[in-house]
Amino acid sequence: MIKINVLTEEKLWTKKLKKKEEFFNKICKFFPKKFKFLKKKVFVTLLLSNNKNIKILNKKFRNKNKHTDILSFPFERKMKNSKEIYLGDIIISYEYMDKLNDLKKNFEENTAKIFIHGFLHLLGYDHIKDKDYKIMSQAENRIFKSISKILN
Repeated sequence: MIKINVLTEEKLWTKKLKKKEEFFNKICKFFPKKFKFLKKKVFVTLLLSNNKNIKILNKKFRNKNKHTDILSFPFERKMKNSKEIYLGDIIISYEYMDKLNDLKKNFEENTAKIFIHGFLHLLGYDHIKDKDYKIMSQAENRIFKSISKILN
């Protein structure tokens, strides 16, 4: 079971996603079995942020002085109780999602896709090499396909 703890530091998120915690936890319920951690309690913290604050975090932790759509910070230490796992933190920028919304007209879909992307980073997926990009992209598409029926 995956539990997403949602924190919001950008008020504009509330205008687009009324029940944020419910939205992200519902997405996790539709993940394929491979990603559900059926016999464990898995926790993730999601911060719904903005360009200004994500730029600060990107500079501090990745030495990149620019804003980005999403940051993922896997938790690297194991918890004592193996039935409970803290995967890490995901931060999403509102402005990026809103900009995509203007282009593609679906804020929830875009937010779900980027959340899945960040979640996969917490699981160790990456896209630095072409081969890794293909593997991660296939996993993202498979998960998104399984949850697309709950969007809108």
